[in-house]
Amino acid sequence: MASSSQALRHSDAPAYAGADDFAALLDSSLGAGGGFEGSVVSGKVLRIDDDFVIVDVGLKSEGRVPLREFAPIGAKPEVNAGDVFDLFIERYEDKDGAMVLSREKARSEESWTQLEKAFEAQTRVNGVIHGRVKGGFTVDLGGATAFLPGSQVDIRPVRDVAPLMGVSQPFQILKMDRQRGNIVVSRRAVLEETRAEQRSELIHGLKEGQILDGVVKNITDYGAFVDLGGVDGLLHVTDIAWKRINHPAEALTIGQPVKVQVIRFNPETQRISLGMKQLEADPWEGVEAKYPPGIKVSGRVTNITDYGAFVELEPGVEGLVHVSEMSWTKKNVHPGKIVSTSQEVEVVVLDVDASKRRISLGLKQVQRNPWEEFQDEHPIGSIVEGEIRNITEFGLFIAVGAEIDGMVHMSDLSWEETGEQAIAKFAKGEVVKAKVLDVDVEKERISLGIKQLEVDPAAGVLDRIHKNQIVTCIVTAVQSNGIEVKVDDVLTGFIRRAELARDKGEQRPERFAVGDKVDAKITAVDRAARKLQLTIKGKEIDEDKQAITDYGSSDSGASLGDILGAAIRRRNQQTEE
Repeated sequence: MASSSQALRHSDAPAYAGADDFAALLDSSLGAGGGFEGSVVSGKVLRIDDDFVIVDVGLKSEGRVPLREFAPIGAKPEVNAGDVFDLFIERYEDKDGAMVLSREKARSEESWTQLEKAFEAQTRVNGVIHGRVKGGFTVDLGGATAFLPGSQVDIRPVRDVAPLMGVSQPFQILKMDRQRGNIVVSRRAVLEETRAEQRSELIHGLKEGQILDGVVKNITDYGAFVDLGGVDGLLHVTDIAWKRINHPAEALTIGQPVKVQVIRFNPETQRISLGMKQLEADPWEGVEAKYPPGIKVSGRVTNITDYGAFVELEPGVEGLVHVSEMSWTKKNVHPGKIVSTSQEVEVVVLDVDASKRRISLGLKQVQRNPWEEFQDEHPIGSIVEGEIRNITEFGLFIAVGAEIDGMVHMSDLSWEETGEQAIAKFAKGEVVKAKVLDVDVEKERISLGIKQLEVDPAAGVLDRIHKNQIVTCIVTAVQSNGIEVKVDDVLTGFIRRAELARDKGEQRPERFAVGDKVDAKITAVDRAARKLQLTIKGKEIDEDKQAITDYGSSDSGASLGDILGAAIRRRNQQTEE
């Protein structure tokens, strides 16, 4: 038995020796403790158990890989039995006796090799933005994860990154460190390079009048910037539409595709001015025939200023109603108190200048001129009745219509009293009657009179008197510069100090008293004011001349005193007889 046992052990010895040699060979190849760890091997899918894929990598134990690692982030894994993949050996065996493998790390190792080549050649790489981190985003570069700083996402700040997530797009590698596992990429660098190429190509073939497609990139108070594909152009607010636009946001939105025409292009500054309305028919063509002066049209108030209101007659065609043409009666009133924005109004075309794109409109002309209407209904001499709306130092304003007044001047209040005396007898709100004296439609004035309702008591006297006539006056007031007098109890007059006597020594107002009667010569008659200018001096000079004519001659030798004495005696004798 022993020999047989020894023979068995001896016969088995070569087999054990072979096993020891294989173990030694494996150790020398992989190193003691399983040198496969950290290397990439090919593995064949055996089966799928729940969330793991079981694979055979040609070693003594099977390995398993998380199922999620067989698809990009957000995608559904597609793996079947028999598929072969490169796998990364993380640990030779885990606590369960299985080999721990990683598909992601295998892809990462492969990806890093390719990325290093792209980084050295400065070529672009494709990646997918799949997550947001502090300061930027994470990008999957085919297995390797890179960092995309927020400043490198786009040329301009991006408000919404959602459309960029999960989309394969090119990136430029800015920096990479394999030992630390850091990769920094830029999408902006790719856009700038592409933009520069597009800009150069676009500007080279750009010309005025060219029609281009663009996208609204930014909106300001004065217009919008349109991306033409590598180069921006300015679309001014006045070139967006023919109709009035107060702000570009009323017609455009960021990201909106638009068709524009190149209006101006400066090759030196590379400034491009764009227009949208130029692609539409000019509504001002034929406007003179469509809106002749005098025609009544309807429109919508689009804008109100201090000097008037703009009324849109049709899209793109506006006219101005100047503040002076808004109301017949409301003067110095802001247009906003007469009309409001978006209000539908009826206006009359006053003037059209198509070359300057100007239409003058009138709002008040829709209604009849109230002064013309008053003139037709109340001819001169007719009687009106109205409330005293205002009293001023020079007269009364009486309501003669809904919004128009007539004025009674203080001189037309009374025949007997002065203006100051007469005006004091009236009160605001009092209803009075007056006679229409004059209507000036152009100046918008109506003159009224209250005293004209009665017969002028001085009318007969004024008919009898004339210039150079000698009249008897009664002194009514003595002043330092002359005396006031009354003639026939209805006419007033004034005799200046220098006209009180021929002799300077007698030219003293104080030698007269109120109530004295004096004869004087009329030098001027103001029939409207019922006033006379008189002179005593002139009367005495006329009497002296007449006396010389009647009682003296150039060769008689008589003195002036003798002649006057004789004349006086003759007059006295005639009086006594």
